[in-house]
Amino acid sequence: MAFCPSCGAQIADGGACPKCAGTAGVPVTTGSGLEDNVAGALAYVTIIPAIVFLVLEPYNRRRFVRFHSFQCIFFAIAWMILSIGLSIVAHIPFLGWMTLLIWPLVSLVGFVVWLILLLKAYQGQMFKLPVIGDMAERQAGA
Repeated sequence: MAFCPSCGAQIADGGACPKCAGTAGVPVTTGSGLEDNVAGALAYVTIIPAIVFLVLEPYNRRRFVRFHSFQCIFFAIAWMILSIGLSIVAHIPFLGWMTLLIWPLVSLVGFVVWLILLLKAYQGQMFKLPVIGDMAERQAGA
């Protein structure tokens, strides 16, 4: 089933739109839920969609969605451990001053990595982080 991208009229697959004078239709999937790339990207929004995709029936069988969900969860855990570690170091007298310079840099790097993961998932690529990606791939393949 396809719909005209201009007016939204239903047309035959690959056919021309009768209302718009020959605009080709774009196939639209109906009833199957989210596409894998959209579900993979949504898994990175917060940790909650990642957990939901691992529980919901059609998505927990798709390897691509499972991989990105597990990678999101493992990245969030690693980020939390890094934040706790930097918070502990911030309480040490001399090293605490250095964390004032490190926090913005670490936050920027974390944001860029998160953005890359989100965009790569939306593009349909299974971009793996060095250690976390291997763990996620093992979990997704199980």
